[in-house]
Amino acid sequence: MSSVRARQGEVPRWLSGEKAPLWLRLLPLVVLVLLALSDRITPDDVELSYFVAALPPLTALLYGPLSTALMGVAVVVFGLSGTDEFAHRDGVLLSLVLLCLTSVVVSWSRTRRDARLVTVGTAAEVAQFAVLPPLPAAVGRVHCFGLYRAARLGDLVSGDLYDVRAGPNGVRAVVADVEGHGPGAVATVSALLGAFREAALDDADLPAVAARLDRRLVVDSAAVEHAELFATAVLMEFAEDGLSVRVVSCGHPPPLLLRRGRVTEMPVDPAPPLGLGLTEFGLPSVTEVPLERCDRILAHTDGITEARDAAGVFYPLRERLEALGPSRGKLPDLAEAIQRDLLRFARHVEDDVALLLVEPDPENCPDEDSDEPRPARGEGPRPV
Repeated sequence: MSSVRARQGEVPRWLSGEKAPLWLRLLPLVVLVLLALSDRITPDDVELSYFVAALPPLTALLYGPLSTALMGVAVVVFGLSGTDEFAHRDGVLLSLVLLCLTSVVVSWSRTRRDARLVTVGTAAEVAQFAVLPPLPAAVGRVHCFGLYRAARLGDLVSGDLYDVRAGPNGVRAVVADVEGHGPGAVATVSALLGAFREAALDDADLPAVAARLDRRLVVDSAAVEHAELFATAVLMEFAEDGLSVRVVSCGHPPPLLLRRGRVTEMPVDPAPPLGLGLTEFGLPSVTEVPLERCDRILAHTDGITEARDAAGVFYPLRERLEALGPSRGKLPDLAEAIQRDLLRFARHVEDDVALLLVEPDPENCPDEDSDEPRPARGEGPRPV
């Protein structure tokens, strides 16, 4: 598959029910051994044995009830056999036994909760992947790679979307940004993706595809009181010979053309966002952009360009992309390089980020170090 999902501020997996790292699981046993050694070598007036009471609760956070019970037995034996025999003092042994029993109960409750969290988390991930499944490495002749980073903690899908589909009229792609984040946005994303996949098969041209997406949002808004659903989107249709791409932009940042290490913005004719019902009064215009051999196209959402550094400066995508060598390497490597550079520039990205890299004609490309010129296939974009 040819896409990557990244979670915003992903927490350590062992805090979400998975097994803790080895060093952490060995910590209670190491501490017990160190306390036993210190009990033998320290003077009688230095009492470290009381720290052993922290081991059963710690074990309860890392292990199941059986391991916690075994640690409790070891702690009680340590208390009774230590040189200072602190467990024989008034009430200490009873308190230690009660602490061990409580730790076993806590461990039992925690393991049940963790199992439930893993089940719920797995179901949520399956549902989100069903909404936005990974892209294939190639659709027809078009090679593609998508990268998605949701703004909300733990989400895999939020308010952005991308897809690439083949149909009777060629390979079509969409990148869109819907209003909002979270579950409400995911429902809109699902509706738009379903409409796009139908349009890729049924509609003859990109304006008709845009009209179908617009109508989908208008109908969904009418079904909910005071709902105002809208989305920005860019639609692309690739010629079978890879010589050109048709582009429709509905309030969305224009795609970037990556050619011979340079990055230029496609001068598309912008149309209003989807969901306003304006396609009834006029369809958006199409811009046809001629392509050269080995050209690449980057379509993205505004989560990238609106990310800021500590000084409040917006992420300069075009300039940073040229520094990364956009025409070299494979599409997944370039997408990962963009993500790393974005996170170095802006430590905290507050919006969803989605990008789609496509290479309409990757066959017979010259070597990366070759100086052989690539033949031009057109003088520039032309409106249709």
